[in-house]
Amino acid sequence: MVLTFGPAPVPAFAQVTAFKQAVAEAASSDDDIAKFYRENGYAPIWTGAGEADRDRRAALMQAITTAADHGLPVARYDPDALMATLSAVRTPRDRGLAEVEMSRVFLTYARDIQSGMLTPRKIDSAMVREIPYKDRTTYLTGLRDAKAASFFRALPPRSMEYNALIKEKVAMERLLNAGGWGATVPAKSLKPGDSGSAVIALRNRLIAMEYLPRSNARGYDAAMQAAVQQFQSDHGLNDDGVAGSETMRQINVGVTARLQSVLVALERERWFNVERGKRHILVNLPDFSAKIIDDGKITFRTRSVIGANRDDRPTPEFSDVMDHMVINPSWYVPRSIVTKEYLPALKRNRNAVSHIEITDRRGRKVNRGAVNFNAYTERTFPFAMRQPPSRSNALGLVKFMFPNKYNIYLHDTPAKSLFSRDVRAFSHGCVRLADPFDFAYALLAKQEADPKQYFQSVLRSGRETRVDLKEPVPVHLIYRTAVTNARGHTEYRADVYGRDAKIWNALSRAGVVLGGVQG
Repeated sequence: MVLTFGPAPVPAFAQVTAFKQAVAEAASSDDDIAKFYRENGYAPIWTGAGEADRDRRAALMQAITTAADHGLPVARYDPDALMATLSAVRTPRDRGLAEVEMSRVFLTYARDIQSGMLTPRKIDSAMVREIPYKDRTTYLTGLRDAKAASFFRALPPRSMEYNALIKEKVAMERLLNAGGWGATVPAKSLKPGDSGSAVIALRNRLIAMEYLPRSNARGYDAAMQAAVQQFQSDHGLNDDGVAGSETMRQINVGVTARLQSVLVALERERWFNVERGKRHILVNLPDFSAKIIDDGKITFRTRSVIGANRDDRPTPEFSDVMDHMVINPSWYVPRSIVTKEYLPALKRNRNAVSHIEITDRRGRKVNRGAVNFNAYTERTFPFAMRQPPSRSNALGLVKFMFPNKYNIYLHDTPAKSLFSRDVRAFSHGCVRLADPFDFAYALLAKQEADPKQYFQSVLRSGRETRVDLKEPVPVHLIYRTAVTNARGHTEYRADVYGRDAKIWNALSRAGVVLGGVQG
């Protein structure tokens, strides 16, 4: 982009002084911009006549004009208004004001594309992820000291996931322009052997989604069953080949909703633009899964149960570091469960929840027969509750700790039947694992020659035992309804907590639109 500024009929010294004064004045309302220009001697980085300035102008205008490619709202940066401001420069003062305006727009764009433009906890109080914001002045100094094109290319997240989501966005936009996947299936459920108009609609839907080759079949045959199974596998459902209620709901989700999921996932990936750890644990809440990732590859995966979608039970999103596990754990009942669930039951019957011990502030067991439970309220109840180690313990036989202020951890559970459900949101907030022993073996393999034998020997002791991880492992609790699988294909999950819907509404209010591919 080439811009020329009109000549100013004033001496060069006066021009410089007027420019600097205008920069100082315009930057005074933004401490970071003011600091940068003060330390930079009020020299321009955008509006100078040199090649580097021209390159920066061109790179910024190109970036904000194509911001929609990243799911960001072009209107937020208003490239037309910025171009008009630059074109209207006639005096040194005009140039100084334009200089600062370019820096303002640049800083907004740079932070948006690198760390996201929304604040998670303002959208949902359970989205407590800490965003790794960079010092804004480093964007300006970094741009000043680098090649402009290279600097702008390096701003978005560099993860494979982000790049895959960008590709999926383009694919979904093309589908949207082409009319989507056609009519939805007018049935609550279908199964092998069924026939009729609803089966034909299912056939056509699966063909449009490329799960089934073109066919004139009119019945729910083996080919359709296999297609449904593949669809279920790609959407985190039990792949039994029966189009039950949850499968049918997912089949009938349209391209528009899938594109919204991708745009939300792009914003979430910008929030999660951090070093995740050479080895790390990834818990994707809507996927009901927990994985161990080593050098970018999944080396262990298990099903999970997450917090129920009610009251204060939904599992929060955050990152921390797992540093130990507890074998044969006691369950120290959270205060909220003690006062809101168990105290009312004890008021009705002092022998309720008899498998749970009542303890005083020093951890000593209290004779419940000597306690008048009706004398206490939620606020005044002075006791704690504890379930000793056992196979029926609410935490099962092992828990995995990454100490955090939300009191969230991963653990075993005696309630194994829940892992067969399509939707697995039943806990009080912690994450239950379907294969906790194997998970423990995988973690201990880094420090024990025979991790299974070691774990089992501790387990057989029956004693509550803390086992430290010699190499602590980062844990990331994320929430993705659009996620890339190992083959590079995007899979989709249900928005179990409705958080993505809230994010989409916020993105939409900020100006993000569902666009189609032009040309």
